[in-house]
Amino acid sequence: MSATADPADKSNPALKLGFEPGQIVQELGYDEDTDQDLREGIEEVIGEELVDEDYDDVADAVLLWHREEDGDLTDALVDAQEYLAEGGLIWLLTPKKGRDGHVEAHEVAEAAQTAGLSQTSSITVAKDWAGTRLATPKAAKSGKR
Repeated sequence: MSATADPADKSNPALKLGFEPGQIVQELGYDEDTDQDLREGIEEVIGEELVDEDYDDVADAVLLWHREEDGDLTDALVDAQEYLAEGGLIWLLTPKKGRDGHVEAHEVAEAAQTAGLSQTSSITVAKDWAGTRLATPKAAKSGKR
């Protein structure tokens, strides 16, 4: 068995997220309720360990676990962009409807817009978690280095 994910392995839930080998993925909001299979699947795909909130270099993507009780979602999304590479994306993972900590879709949309992000898709990523793909507008980043 190799250490990297086999693209034909459809059982890996991380494949839905579009990560690629060699990417740096920063994980924020980790707690005991996060989905370990998804986390391990992402690490298989990228061939690296996820980096945490102490990482202070540029990341290709951010994996943000957020629950209703975690505080202001807009603030969390703004913070998630701090070390995000130009054109990078944020996968916002929230508990599914009916689960403790569920965040309503309209709250996600409003927070994303306020944080300057575009919501591009929403999918089920794990048994208890839904994922929302958020992109940074490239035009807004054109003057930033």
